Amino acid sequence: MATTLTINGEQKSIEAPPDMPLLWVLRDILGMTGTKFGCGLAQCGACTVHVDGKPVRSCVLPVGALQNRAVTTIEGIGATQAGAKVQKAWLDLEVVQCGYCQSGQIMSAAALLATTPNPDDSDIDAAMAGNICRCGTYVRIRAAVKQAASGVKS
Repeated sequence: MATTLTINGEQKSIEAPPDMPLLWVLRDILGMTGTKFGCGLAQCGACTVHVDGKPVRSCVLPVGALQNRAVTTIEGIGATQAGAKVQKAWLDLEVVQCGYCQSGQIMSAAALLATTPNPDDSDIDAAMAGNICRCGTYVRIRAAVKQAASGVKS
């Protein structure tokens, strides 16, 4: 079944069953491999994308639920003000260790800063709680979110 999606501001026509998770449409059909498969249960956050600016888990979101909704992936988040700040902070502070969870972490952090430009620790904890980092880079992640919010290098 043909579906038209708006991904990172571009219209994409895809052939996929409506119950296919968005994650697999992005990775397998469109070749956009920045969004990662982690658990497949919406528990780890590796597959986080934005739908209409809100972070969602693409591993459980059926593509048929996305008509007339804007999807932003890690490949497009740098075009947003919050996303660009977060990506810069991630690089400045060398947040990434293995990197597997980082696209989901960045997507959650960008969504937080888009709605809460000056988050405190509890805001950061709440926004990032659904993103698991096996390498334990949580201290660097928090520092990067704070740097992106302030615009000042730590």
